[in-house]
Amino acid sequence: MASVSLSSRLNKAVRQQYMSLPQGERVQVTYIWIDGSGEGLRNKTRTLDVEPQTIHDIPEWNFDGSSTYQAEGSNSDMYLVPVRMFRDPFTQDPNKLVLCEVLKYNRLPAETNHRMNCNKVMEKVKEHIIWFGMEQEYTLLGIDGHPYSWPTHGFPAPQGPYYCGVGADKAFGRDIVECHYKACLYAGVNIYGSNAEVMPSQWEYQVGPCEGIEMGDQLWVSRFLLHRVCEDFGVVATLDPKPMTGNWNGTGCHTNVSTKQMREEGGLEFIEQAIEKLGKRHKEHIRMYDPRGGKDNERRLTGHHETSSIHDFSAGVANRGASIRIPRPVGQEKKGYFEDRRPSANCDPYAVTKAIAYTCLLHSEDREESEEENIPAM
Repeated sequence: MASVSLSSRLNKAVRQQYMSLPQGERVQVTYIWIDGSGEGLRNKTRTLDVEPQTIHDIPEWNFDGSSTYQAEGSNSDMYLVPVRMFRDPFTQDPNKLVLCEVLKYNRLPAETNHRMNCNKVMEKVKEHIIWFGMEQEYTLLGIDGHPYSWPTHGFPAPQGPYYCGVGADKAFGRDIVECHYKACLYAGVNIYGSNAEVMPSQWEYQVGPCEGIEMGDQLWVSRFLLHRVCEDFGVVATLDPKPMTGNWNGTGCHTNVSTKQMREEGGLEFIEQAIEKLGKRHKEHIRMYDPRGGKDNERRLTGHHETSSIHDFSAGVANRGASIRIPRPVGQEKKGYFEDRRPSANCDPYAVTKAIAYTCLLHSEDREESEEENIPAM
């Protein structure tokens, strides 16, 4: 049995005694931001005198960027700029969670703040009403780094019975999954569903559909909720794209995309046009689809375990081994959406959605730009 943290074994009844105390008119607001790794999330909490009604009621704050891989110690203050507010499922109403952008001392975005440029692209394509849905896969680990409920020495039975599985010998950690689902609903995250995945202790939940910049906001907060729920249970959720080497599935963040034209009658034509554009900029997208410029996806996109090869671009109806999958109902109805199966589980959703929106709706082949050209920062 995987080890759990000592903190998770503290007396929760004692905790509840304090959590149930009235707090008067004052409100706890937890500020959440992405740290300098581009993957990690940080948070800290302050008190406001009244409950904020909109994001504009929450003041900017600051933090020590030298402790989050974001600044030098000699000039370490970073700004936290609130961008989206949620209900707090851990301390409950009227308390709030607020997602923040990080700005440097000169008010420019921090290196891992991809939201600002993503939002500029989304504003430029607003007329297309582009929707995204992202399928976040993750793997549960003990604090010793071993997959949760895997044998201490050896491996579980081969993949096969675990996907959407039921039973103590097939589904490991369902309590965490269900608590996370409820936390998302309470917070106001647009969670669509969840299921056990192919590898034991691997799970997935889906967020969306969300329009434009909201996709990245919602997914990052859903990740924060996942890590906090896991903290309470004393285990770890890893977004590593290939947490176990060998004959085990990797972990992705399949991204579903549609525009207004794609969703209307005859929309398949626009889906096919978008796929053609994506194929011409495959290498550039691979660089945007994990935090290390494609190095993480090299371990996952092997052409095996329901993936395409990282070196080749492909598309097909109902083909889970392709770069882009057109769901069978979409092929039959000639309208709907497509699924980009290349993003890694630890991708930055702002980088992914910006790249897709730019390539499908803004990039002009008439400019004869090479595939190696970077997607502009806008």
